[in-house]
Amino acid sequence: MKLQELFSLKDKVAIVTGGGRGIGKAIATGLAEAGAHLIIASRKLEKLQSTADELAQFGSRVIPVKCDMESETDIKTLVDTAMQTFGHIDILVNNAGVTWGASTFKFPQDKWDKIMAVNVRGLWILTQQVGNVMKNQKEGGKIIMIASIMGMRGADEESQPAVAYNASKAAILNLTRDLAVKWASQKIYVNAIAPGLFATDMMKWLETMPEAKQAALSRVPLNRMGEEDDMKGLAVFLASPASNYMTGSIVTVDGGYTAK
Repeated sequence: MKLQELFSLKDKVAIVTGGGRGIGKAIATGLAEAGAHLIIASRKLEKLQSTADELAQFGSRVIPVKCDMESETDIKTLVDTAMQTFGHIDILVNNAGVTWGASTFKFPQDKWDKIMAVNVRGLWILTQQVGNVMKNQKEGGKIIMIASIMGMRGADEESQPAVAYNASKAAILNLTRDLAVKWASQKIYVNAIAPGLFATDMMKWLETMPEAKQAALSRVPLNRMGEEDDMKGLAVFLASPASNYMTGSIVTVDGGYTAK
């Protein structure tokens, strides 16, 4: 295959959860630029519609679907909408996630349960449903988990008081490895991206605490936060034929954070 074909997603169909903003929007943009049609999902339909309108410039069909990842009914509707609209699903990007910051000794149980319900349980339900679609298509597909470098290491309380989030991302990393082995025979490729510090809504709190931001950046050899273009190319690579000898891989995008 020529290079352009290796990275082409022309007429592929992708579901991107949390696709209305942040990393999810960046990934959705990259997939659309590469030729994919999209179903973007989130709890807030307004953000999704705005993103869908933006991505229309690339000539792809972009369908916004309101979806709460705690709701099995919403997840089923998301998959059903993709199948009714396009008839197949080739790519799934599991990006939606929530977090909560609190002292580990006093971390609220209800917040722990919500984070696990969205980041792990909901992700699994959607992945299983899409996995069955990909298996029945006989052509397989690409699944990309969005994890975090915080699922690969410990962190002090001051810089990362988010024990449930970190644990949920660790679960996603091993789910990636396990599904990659279990589903390889079905041509379903499962890989994960583990971002470091990215300039997203989830990290906006750093802008109000200059000292904390500088302390965080001091751990990053490239001395900056990740931006949209730092995610788009990798997502397209993992969604395209260019990565057909990769499964079970975890790719860090962290400015060198985990290398230090």
